[in-house]
This record gives sequence, C-alpha cells and structure tokens, in this order.
Amino acid sequence: MSAATTTLSMSQRRAALVAGLGLLLMAILAGLATFAVLERLVIPGDAAGTTSAMLDTWGIFWLAIIAMFGVAVLDVVVAWVLWMFFDQVHHVVAVIAAGGRALYALIFAVAISHLVSAAQLLSGQQINSSVEIEVLAEVQLFDDIWKLGLALFGCHLLLIGWLAFTSGWVPRFIGVLVAIAGLGYLIDSLAGLLSTSYAFELASLTLSVRCC
Repeated sequence: MSAATTTLSMSQRRAALVAGLGLLLMAILAGLATFAVLERLVIPGDAAGTTSAMLDTWGIFWLAIIAMFGVAVLDVVVAWVLWMFFDQVHHVVAVIAAGGRALYALIFAVAISHLVSAAQLLSGQQINSSVEIEVLAEVQLFDDIWKLGLALFGCHLLLIGWLAFTSGWVPRFIGVLVAIAGLGYLIDSLAGLLSTSYAFELASLTLSVRCC
C-alpha cells in the first residue's frame, strides 16, 4: 500500500536519524577493519605471508574482528529502523527487506567467526606450514560465506530502493541509486563465487562502502 502522505511522523524522523548515525558508524568501522587491517594482512595464495602479517599485528587483527562484529550488530539495528521508516509505504515489503538485512547480519557474523578461528590457530602452538595453510583456509571461508551474504544484502537494497522510490518523501533518485547499488552487490557476490580469480581486496571494498 502506498503512503498517503509525504509528511514524516516523529517516529519516522527518529528512525531516519538512528539509521543515519548507524550507517555512518558502520562505514567508519568497516573502513578501518578492511582497508587499514585486512587488506594489508591477507595475501591471496600466500599462506606464509598472511600468517606472518597476522602475527606481526596480532592485537590490531583482533580489533578488526571486533569492529566487524560491531558492524553486524549495527546491521540489525539499521534493519529495524528502516522497517519503521518504510512500514507505511508497504508493510510486507518493508518486513521482508528488514528480515533480509537481519539474516545477512547473521551470515556475516558466521563468516567473521572463521576469522576468529584463524586467530585462534595462531595462538598457543608452534606455527608450521600446516597451520599456515589452515589459517589461509579459514580466511577463504570468511570470504566465501561473506560473498553469499552479499547476494542477500543486494536483494535487501533492491527492496529498499523500491520503497524509497515509491515512498513520496524520499527523493526518487535516491531510490534509483540504492537499487543500482543492490544490483551491483548481486553481481559482485555472484562473480566472486563463480570466478576463482576474483580478488579478496575487491570484496573488502564492497564492505567498506556498505552505507546504503
């Protein structure tokens, strides 16, 4: 059902404010975790180099993991406030969009747990080639699961784009841009899963700009 008015209620204004602050904090945490840490540590195909880099920045690596979990929690918060903001546009679509983002947050948390496993492999035991291979394998699992989640996140953005476009109070060009971003996530995630040459760094870039 279409919105009957273009005037935002007080609850919608609050939801918009919370969503904006949440997205800003997510962008900061994700950018620091990916560009400042993971992109510098993970060397695709180089188990020894990746392991050595992680050991050299042990504390910072853990901080990046914590920041990513923070992003997952914020995703749930943003999903809830976006549902509140767009519920008057179309209740069912708003609920599906919010549920999709919440499910994405869960998938992302599962992916991050493999980075935790990689960190644990490097603690309390002698590092050898076997451990190095296991560490890189855990990082690859993080990347693969995350890419699956990004496909769902892309679907979420497509729905949010439609809700924004038809709301009557959000500029229509914003809805179009969000929908285009959603399509980009779908293409990015599917390409990453289907192509073995798709780089980890490119997937990291998509996380850092997830501020839709």
